[in-house]
Amino acid sequence: MAALLPYSSCFPRIGSASSPPPYPIGFFYGVSDWSKFGGYVSGGAALEKKKAPIGSQSVARVPPVCRAAAPSSSNVFRDLDADDFRHPLDKQNTLLLRAIPGLNEIGKALLGSLSEQIMLLENIGTSVLVSENQLPELYLLMTEAASILNIKSPPDLYVRQSPVPNAYTLAISGKRPFVVVHTSLVELLTRKELQAVLAHELGHLKCDHGVWLTFANILMLGAYTVPGIGGMIAQSLEEQLFRWIRSAELTCDRAALLVAQDPKVVISLLMKLCGGSPSLADQLNVDAFLEQARSYDRASSSPMGWYIRNAQTRQLSHPLPVLRAREIDEWSRSQEYKKLLNRANGANIVKKV
Repeated sequence: MAALLPYSSCFPRIGSASSPPPYPIGFFYGVSDWSKFGGYVSGGAALEKKKAPIGSQSVARVPPVCRAAAPSSSNVFRDLDADDFRHPLDKQNTLLLRAIPGLNEIGKALLGSLSEQIMLLENIGTSVLVSENQLPELYLLMTEAASILNIKSPPDLYVRQSPVPNAYTLAISGKRPFVVVHTSLVELLTRKELQAVLAHELGHLKCDHGVWLTFANILMLGAYTVPGIGGMIAQSLEEQLFRWIRSAELTCDRAALLVAQDPKVVISLLMKLCGGSPSLADQLNVDAFLEQARSYDRASSSPMGWYIRNAQTRQLSHPLPVLRAREIDEWSRSQEYKKLLNRANGANIVKKV
């Protein structure tokens, strides 16, 4: 039987969606699945840049997070709605859940307060709460990302010691959501990449993914209780649920791009989650990683390749990193994305005048 996952995580660990989450209550975002919703800085090397080979993207090593971040020059989406950037499959499945009368209110009433309180106490007791006076650079990155995405009240941000690069979010009742990032993720990424991770998590909050995922799980678990064909129905629902979760991750990658406003930033962090490390960061090449994604498409285009690809991905909670990189590259060149940028740019110009 599938586990109930009221949590949302954006950078998953390698493995299937059925892998146990790091907390008793949760829904995560990760690498081969990026994890489900997922830093704290344990030190940080001095900012260090090296010349990269021609055609590659130079990636700076992450500095300590004790200094104020430079003001962001990104366009701010002052009237942005979740459906403005929601992936089509995510939009389709969310509409189906919204059509069920009373599901929203019942789910929040039953699940919100208990799970939120458990996770709140867990993080207060074992993590560092980020604020203007505690890791202020991370605080600035979060508040800037929230402002760009038109989120009025940013969630709390916690940094947690862990060797597994990850970030995750809890938001069920909607009263006090929070994001947790692991120290190893902070060490791995540049400031811009880390802000893109935070934007991805904010995307889950803006789209209410944690709430809708919980409802979908309830429906699936309920199907298991139906005698006879209940198991078959539940398995079908489970596959559809994983398909939707994967599309929700693509939605939040779009949120990351809306904040970064540079597709190479988002693709670079996906590449690092695949096979990056602080010592190798300046040798990684975004263009080569995109070519790797295209080679995966070519290798899986035959009937046998399609079958293997489907078998590899059908039980994953997150799309494969190479596919996420290709998807964000394509969306960055779409008219939909360009119209959003133009709309934000126009609104910002009007406000300045």
